[in-house]
Amino acid sequence: MSNIPVVLVLPYPAQGHVNPLMILSQKLVKNGCKVVFVNTEFDHKRVVSSFGEQQHSRKHEEESVMKLVSVPDGLGADDDRNDFGKLCDALQNSMPKELEKLIHNMHLKGENKISFIVADLFMAWALDVGKKFGMKGAIVGPASATTFALMCSIPSLIHDGTLDSDGVRLTTKETIQISSSMAEMNIGDLFWLNIGDIINDELEPGALSFVPKILPIGPLLRSYDTKSGTTKAIGQYWEEDLSCISWLDEQHHGTVLYVAFGSITLFDQNQFNELALGLVLTKRPFLWVIREDNKMEYPTEFKGHKGKIVSWAPQQKVLSHPAIACFVSHCGWNSTMEGLSNGVPFLCWPYFAEQIQNGRYICDELKVGLGFDKDKNGIVSCKEVKLKVEQLLNDENMKSRSLELKEKVMNNIVKGGASLEKLHRFVKWIKE
Repeated sequence: MSNIPVVLVLPYPAQGHVNPLMILSQKLVKNGCKVVFVNTEFDHKRVVSSFGEQQHSRKHEEESVMKLVSVPDGLGADDDRNDFGKLCDALQNSMPKELEKLIHNMHLKGENKISFIVADLFMAWALDVGKKFGMKGAIVGPASATTFALMCSIPSLIHDGTLDSDGVRLTTKETIQISSSMAEMNIGDLFWLNIGDIINDELEPGALSFVPKILPIGPLLRSYDTKSGTTKAIGQYWEEDLSCISWLDEQHHGTVLYVAFGSITLFDQNQFNELALGLVLTKRPFLWVIREDNKMEYPTEFKGHKGKIVSWAPQQKVLSHPAIACFVSHCGWNSTMEGLSNGVPFLCWPYFAEQIQNGRYICDELKVGLGFDKDKNGIVSCKEVKLKVEQLLNDENMKSRSLELKEKVMNNIVKGGASLEKLHRFVKWIKE
């Protein structure tokens, strides 16, 4: 009987949550663990497709160090999984029983006796399932530590009268400070105030009090084989267009604007037009990621001959390319960490939720980016795009600070670095 610990990993079904937990899973495998990676059936099909032959070429998949499995998400085939409120309700109502059934069946078959659960913060109920089988568990918050600290501070913010029980502001103060070691936050930036009706019961006061252990690893960056131009990241929903790397190879160093807004952000036609025309006005080469679900039409004046447009890019590989000058980003935490780890300055265009706080932190605290200003109609104009690109790229201090931060981030994941040491302690705890 193998003494190798088997860890069940459960992400929230969204690309920005699957990515960091897949990267963590690969780290666990490298440190002597087996992983059972559980997606919803809907996401499983997408992830397995990107995983490709690396998984299916094995003759005995059950012996694989990383096994991909799935459970139903509780929604019908035609339901809209971009309706976050409906998805969260379905997950809470159906997945605990399905996960329990999955674990029971795996144990009954005598395969992959699971001893540990790592769950996404928004799937924390999985630890209660694990307790039924005597498993230890940990929660991973895929957003920033600031966001997690803020969530943990909700009860005290309600108690001191800053917020009401629904998370709505009560105080006249514009900012709060949840720790003396942290920067002040604008109350208007609190992520649940910038997410519409997506979050409901998940932010009840004290809802996180049961969490037995938090995983404070910090950056866990995806690694690429730099000798191969065909390396693909595992766990992507869309196929990465690797032709953009050869295109970047043809560009001058430090000239290309990389424009990518993650897996959720959508613009209306007016804003899409202004962005497209703004990129042209810069007269600089640009690499623009426009997902396949984008339904916008290019403005008739759009001349994109200086740029390359792809449906999905190998982002870490792109950001590490010497041709990249700056990152026009929605400021999701994965993108933020990938930009910082490559010393790339930001042009911040947050879309919703904690992205707004991330963008403000990049600009005001780290001082490695600039934000866009909207006009009276709430639109970032093409002239504003051109203005901020010029302002950023003419600021040598911004680039210097970006490179200094890169060094600090990367020092965390080498031998003796804080993130790597915490990962090793975590693995040791799993194996105890």
